[in-house]
Amino acid sequence: MSETVKLIVDGREFEYPVIVGSEGERAFDISRLRNETGMITLDSGYGNTGSCCSAITFIDGEKGILRYRGYPIEQLAENSTFVETAYLLLHNELPTADELAVFSRRLNSSSLIHEDMRHFFGAFPNKAHPMGILSTMVASLSAFYPLPDELDLSAEEQFMANLISQVRTIAAFSYKKSIGEPVMYPSIKLKYVENFLNMMFASPVNNYHLDPDIIQAVELFLILHADHEQNCSASTVRMAGSSQANIYSVISAGISALWGPRHGGANQAVIHMLESIHASGGDGREFIARAKQRDSKTRLMGFGHRVYKNFDPRAKILKAACHKLLNKPGISNPLFDIALRLEEAALSDSYFLERNLYPNVDFYSGLILKAIEIPYDMFTVLFAIGRVPGWLSHWREMVHEEGFKISRPRQIYTGAVERNYLPVEQRDKVTR
Repeated sequence: MSETVKLIVDGREFEYPVIVGSEGERAFDISRLRNETGMITLDSGYGNTGSCCSAITFIDGEKGILRYRGYPIEQLAENSTFVETAYLLLHNELPTADELAVFSRRLNSSSLIHEDMRHFFGAFPNKAHPMGILSTMVASLSAFYPLPDELDLSAEEQFMANLISQVRTIAAFSYKKSIGEPVMYPSIKLKYVENFLNMMFASPVNNYHLDPDIIQAVELFLILHADHEQNCSASTVRMAGSSQANIYSVISAGISALWGPRHGGANQAVIHMLESIHASGGDGREFIARAKQRDSKTRLMGFGHRVYKNFDPRAKILKAACHKLLNKPGISNPLFDIALRLEEAALSDSYFLERNLYPNVDFYSGLILKAIEIPYDMFTVLFAIGRVPGWLSHWREMVHEEGFKISRPRQIYTGAVERNYLPVEQRDKVTR
């Protein structure tokens, strides 16, 4: 017999089914709650609300577990590529050699953007933030690559390939615009990450050396950021997509949500914190002491997570990658030493341990991007490039769900009760 939960409202008893996930997660389904009781739930920030059932990503925040389609993130980080991981998220299975070859060719052949779009870059101010450019340009793709009224599987595969591939081209073009250099077109001879790095850093008078360790570091960064369950931007994609808006506008909405400093912009804040500590000549201990003071505005950036109450598994992987990359000849970053000292000091301090403030993925991701000379304003852009396959997977899962509905949260109204309109000459400021 299926498990249920009983709720008593005004002396009446209501029964709701319990939904059990494949990993044992449990929730009670309140879909009938308002119709049956006239009441709704109030859950600020949605921390206790399941907005959907999903088969894409599993997180256990208490145990520090992250899996894509059942595969531990540690195994994917060690063995997979970003393109293979993107295929896994979109198709539920790791590709065969032939499937991977077809997918890779499709991405490569979809990497160009319409030549007329180049004129758009010239219209942005020189100081325009790359995330603003990226969001705008992705939304404009719908004008150049219009979607058919009825999407079949082939068309769906094509525009998803367009988005995964073209987002890095737009990102690289926007960077070239910001530094006044001519754009570098993608090459059919290069793989996904190689193409991005070449478009970013090569020029007609400067060949860019494709360092295998840097390529691997970017692959790792993108894999670790490819999806993270129902976070702010993924939920935004699902909500925007529920209106049946075109997919380019939907992904543009996800990019805009990611832009915020509480979401994708957090790794940039970590770098600014480390640079501030470095400039002061300290080792971070004074900074930690200030962060612990009541009413202090000082925050230890890159520690703690909304979901993880243990060590973020992505942070462990990136910490090891930092050691490998920053020990390479020619790459030096004193901020990494400060980061290690901060981590050691914080993890030996009961103040942080009692509050479950462990390093998260942002604590080390910014260090990797800085080491490979990605500009600060491009940090969140790299995050967006990595997250596109996850957003598309959530959109695809939702639109193929039987009977999916437009998202429409409720609210508890706390404003003025009904009142009558008064002509302006009768309004008395004293009564306000």
